[in-house]
Parts: sequence; C-alpha cells; structure tokens
Amino acid sequence: MRVARRIAIGLVAVGVAGGGVYAIPRLLENGTAATAEQRLQAKPNGSGKATAPDGRPFTLVATGDIIPYPSIIQRAADDAAGTGTAYDFRKILAGVKPIVSAADLAICHHEIPYAKPGGPYTGYPAFKAPHQLADALKDAGYDSCSTASNHTLDDGFDGLSRTLDHLDRVGLEHVGSARGAEEARAPALLSAGGARVAQLDYTYGTNGIPLPAGKPWSVNLIDQSRIIADARAARAAGAHVVVLSVHWGTEWQTAPDQQQKDLAQALTASRGADGLPDIDLIIGTHNHVPQPYEKINGTWVVYGMGDQIASFYEAEKARGNMSSIPRFTFAPAAAHPGRWEVVKAEYLTQYSDMGPPFRVVCASCTDEYARVDKEVTSAVTSRGATAQGLTRATR
Repeated sequence: MRVARRIAIGLVAVGVAGGGVYAIPRLLENGTAATAEQRLQAKPNGSGKATAPDGRPFTLVATGDIIPYPSIIQRAADDAAGTGTAYDFRKILAGVKPIVSAADLAICHHEIPYAKPGGPYTGYPAFKAPHQLADALKDAGYDSCSTASNHTLDDGFDGLSRTLDHLDRVGLEHVGSARGAEEARAPALLSAGGARVAQLDYTYGTNGIPLPAGKPWSVNLIDQSRIIADARAARAAGAHVVVLSVHWGTEWQTAPDQQQKDLAQALTASRGADGLPDIDLIIGTHNHVPQPYEKINGTWVVYGMGDQIASFYEAEKARGNMSSIPRFTFAPAAAHPGRWEVVKAEYLTQYSDMGPPFRVVCASCTDEYARVDKEVTSAVTSRGATAQGLTRATR
C-alpha cells in the first residue's frame, strides 16, 4: 500500500513503502540545481554509496503514451463543467487510478508538451495540450513521467520548459528532457522499500525538429554508450535500482524491430565492475500498440506498452486504444547486498473506451474488455514471456 505523500516548493515528496515520507530536493539551499549525486546523498543514510538498508519488496507499475488528441481535450473540457477549472482529466484516468495509486512507484510516459494557458490546443502532427493534465496525473498517483519522445519539441523549447514547470508544480518527477545542462545529466530519483531508484529516459528522435540552438541537452537521444554511462553514473551515485524508459521502435508494429532487439540485447548484457547488470528494467514506448515482454540476459524488457490515452476511431487503428500495464515487484537481492531484483513480473490490460464518454479503463467488466484482453495478452506473451515467469494480474 502506498503511503501518503507531501508536496513542497522546491521539493519532490516520495512515498517509501512501509517506512514514512521524506523529500528529495531539486534545489540546494543556495537555490542552484542539485546534481544527481547530491540528491541521492540527501537520502536518510546520507551516503552516496549503495549500502544495504533494511529493504522491503516494492511494486513498480508503468503505463503507455499519453497523447491527448483534440477529442480527448474536448472530453476534459466537458468533464470540467462545474469544477472551477477549464479542463479536468481526472475522470478520464479514474478507471486506472486504483492500480496506479496502489503501486509503490508509478511511471507515466508524457508524450506531448503543454501549450500556453488558453491554447491553442492542437493534435497531430504537432501536439499541444492543457497543463491541467499534470494535475490529473498527480491525482492518479503517478510519481514520475518520462518526457523524451518524438513530440517533445512540438511547441519548441518553450513548450518543453512549460511542461516541466507544470510537472514540478504538482510534484511529479520527470526525466528525458531538460531546461538546463545540469538537469539533463540527472535521472529522476525515486524511493521505495528502502531502495533508491534512478529512472533514465531517451528517444530515437524528435520528428526531424532540430534540437534548439545552443541547447543540445534539451532532449535525451538514444545513444548506447551514453545510456550505459548514465546508468553507471547513477549506480555510482547511490542508486540501488536503475530503470530505463526508452522511446523506440516502429509505429503500429507489434513485433520489436531490429533496433529494439539489438539495443535491448546490448543494454541488458552490460555489466559493471561487480559483474552485475547496469540496468535492472527496460520499459518501452512509442509504438501505439502493445508489444511483447521478454527477459533478456536475466533482465525484463517491455518493448512497448501501447498508448494509455489516445483516441483512434478508424477501424484499422483500433489496436491503438489497447495497452498493457507492467507491474514488477522488486526485493533485496540476498546474494548482492545493496541491490534489488525483480521477484515477480505481471501485466494488466488497459484500453481507451471511446464511449461516450471517453475513459481509460482497466479490468473493466464490459463485454469489450474480454476481446481487448485477448489481443493484449497475445502481443505481450508473443516472445515467450509466460515461460519466463510473466503472469497476468487481474487487479
């Protein structure tokens, strides 16, 4: 059960499974940005080393791409009637809130930027959404969001900065895009069960939009050497668990493409000086449809979850309304003090119910759910994940 969390200016509050609440500072007392190592050292034991605390198992869930098309933005406007806000995305996410909020750590994929207050709000090919989405994500129980995608720069650097400002406002960690070079070097830092969790995030590209002049650090691009170096840096700074979010693959393709397979093979094979994996879990986004889970070199890889919030009305794109929710349970590794390992791997089915009204639902009792669940399960298990220990959760 997730414990209560607080939000404070300049701080990100994080719930610790079975062990109280404390804040991870983004800013130092002098107002400058804290580095990853400084933030890790701000944890209770005051050390940047991966010591072996009295750890407990914790759960981590992740969900797919959030892409508010104009129809979804209109739904949020309709749902906001009488609430005192122009847009309310909470009802859209209410169906998955019980699963997200029950996890010790929950990660979303924030695909798009926020527009200026009042808009205009736009859809494909250049998305711009209302910033009230951030409030709904926080309300649903998310702890962190990956923000590197092919749409990160749809509203330029201003849109990128605006998005991160609002995620900060509601107290959500984020990684993948940055407002400064120091921020770009820092992972998202989370804590659960006594473990320090570092989340990294990278994208294959930005739809041909060049990185802003003088700001090559604004969006993390996939580079195998850099990913491994960043994972090792996070580990050296004190992270017990390193989770990689990655925006990759071929849209509308259930099977992983060659880039995904090659990169997954290389990253899961990477080992530190201690012989242990540099990365503990890989979670993929971008493909719009559910993709397989697979354990490679002993590490779980979710090639792609599919879209969490999308609205595809065309029959040939109906699969774009289906996705999976991976849930991994980590526990202290008895053989390796200071490290945690996955001891349970599960998935749930999720889909966008076109309604009206539009809602994201999970484990719904509607007739439609059984068909969707069958398709999601077929994709998720298509590379042998069931034999590797993946199970289907119902709640």
